[in-house]
This record gives sequence, C-alpha cells and structure tokens, in this order.
Amino acid sequence: MDSGRPPPDAEWCYEAVQGVSRTFALTVEALEEPMASQIGLGYLLCRIADTVEDASHIPPDEQVSLLITYDAAVDPDSPTTMRDFRAAVDPWLPAPPRSDDWTVVARAPTVWATFAEQPADARAAIVPPVREMVDGMADFLSRHAKAGGLRIEDYPELEEYCHYAAGTVGTLITNLLTPNGVSPDRTEELYDTAGSFARLLQLVNIAKDVHADYHEENNVYLPATWLAEAGVEQEHVLAERNRESVAWVVQRTATRARSFLDDAQSYLETMPLSHGNTLSAWSVPYLLSVGTLRELDNRPRDALTESGVKVDREEVFAVMTAAGDTGVDALGDLRATIARKPYSLVVE
Repeated sequence: MDSGRPPPDAEWCYEAVQGVSRTFALTVEALEEPMASQIGLGYLLCRIADTVEDASHIPPDEQVSLLITYDAAVDPDSPTTMRDFRAAVDPWLPAPPRSDDWTVVARAPTVWATFAEQPADARAAIVPPVREMVDGMADFLSRHAKAGGLRIEDYPELEEYCHYAAGTVGTLITNLLTPNGVSPDRTEELYDTAGSFARLLQLVNIAKDVHADYHEENNVYLPATWLAEAGVEQEHVLAERNRESVAWVVQRTATRARSFLDDAQSYLETMPLSHGNTLSAWSVPYLLSVGTLRELDNRPRDALTESGVKVDREEVFAVMTAAGDTGVDALGDLRATIARKPYSLVVE
C-alpha cells in the first residue's frame, strides 16, 4: 500500500481524458456511472504507457526501463509504487507548460490514487490488460531499438502490435462488461469479437496517420513487406516520388481494417447495456471508423500529408446524434449509409 500517494481527484481525471483524446472523451461522455469512471481511468492508465512508448526524445533502452517500472507500479503485488515511476520518469518530463499527455504522466500518482478508489472487481478487470499492454510495448521497443522507432516488418507483426496497443483495451472493456450475470455464451461471443473491434480502430488509425506517425514518433506501421511489394523502403515512406505506391499500401491497410467490421458490429450488438454502459458510447467510434474508411478509399494520398485523413466536424456531430437515437437493430443500416457518403449530407 502506497501511504504517501496524493489524494484521489476524480474531477481532474475526467478533465484529463478530455485533454488527451477528444475522440475517446466522446465515448466516456456517452457512458453512465460506474462505467464512465472505470473506462476513463483505465484509458488514462493505458495512455501513460503509450506516451512513454511514443516519446522520441527518450532513448529506447530508457523507455523500456520506464515501462518496466510502470508495470511494477501497476502490479498490486509489487512493492514498487507509482511515486517510484514518477521519480524515474521525472528527468524525461518536458518542462512546463507541458502537453496534456505529459501532464497526465507527471500526475500518474493522482491517476493511480483515483483508480485505487474503484471497487476491487473493477480494479481486477483493468489491471491485467493494462500490464499486458505495457509488457507488449516494452517488447516492441526492445525489438526495434536499433531503428530508434518502430518499423513493422510484416502483417503478422502488425497484428501482434495491434493486439498490444488496442486488443488489450478491448479485453479491458470486455472484462468490465461481463460481470456475474452475463450468460457464458454471450460472454464467449464478446471475447471472440472484442479483438476485431480493437483491430478495426487501430488499423484505421495506422492507415490515416502515416505522416504523423513518422514525423511525430519516428514510427512506420505500414509493413515493410507490403511497402517492398510497392517498391518502397520504409525510410522513404513519405517521399513525394512514392506517393502513389504508398497510397496503395494505405488502401491495403484500410481493406484489412474493413475485414473486421462485421465482427466489430457483432460485438456492439452483443454487449450488455448495464452498469452504465450504453450502445452510443461504442457505436460512435465504430461508425466514425466506417466514415474514415470511406475517406481513405477516396483520398489515400492525404494520409501521407500533414492534413491527414479524417471525418469532418459536421459529420462527427451528425454521427453522434444518430448514434444516440439508434438502437441495435438499425446499426447495420446506419453503417451502410455512412459507408456511401458523409452522414452530415444525408441528414441535411
């Protein structure tokens, strides 16, 4: 027990989610209690590790060491505390004023103290997938240390990365959604399809954020084998002369993401709407991924530019409104409509 930890601050943690990811904040806002707090805190615990993993100013061996310390701090059976992690990361914290992400890292003990206030069953649902994510991140950093950033070799390695980066979050969510009282068949279906939901969202992000991933994090997630088939080396993924070839790989990645849509929809249709869970919380990111895949098909080259590929603000608001009014039975029709054209144009 960490007797010197700071007091919990649920209000600050809620605001922190808003700062680090407006997209995920939409999910938390659509949830009710206790699910909203539990999902939000689980996300912050994951985000701390993700920020360390993406920190290009920290040498890979130091990143691995920090993640090992963080994993121990999250382990309820370890004597390592979150204050120990905070002390270890302190030399690498950017000077104030810090970004929202680094502010969360700096206040990791506050996040942990707030998380410790959650019921034991919620903590038990969240800690194992968070630790699996952290261990996976450390492994990938060690594996690619010589490159100074991640360079995914082939699709099996990309699948493995997607599991650690997103599949673990899918497990975390499913752990919280399947307390006692959910039938074994329904539970099995949720765990079978959770990975597809996670892979869909992660692959969409990889396809649309090629420019940002390379320039901001020195990471190339498009598999080297796929790029080689297009005659492109990973280090030249953003070269103007390679735009058409890399756009083909972007579309290939989007096509693979699209293959998970059906199972992801099954996940949404199967999840119990209890303990503060709502359909709209998860259908919004699902439907926005459908819209993003549409845009990637129409303009894959934009993923290689600073502007990137994203659904415009008007469509985001239209999808949010529709998701709040749509039941499970209408989800497929809404998906099909968004796949054809921006939903903001449909409801004009």
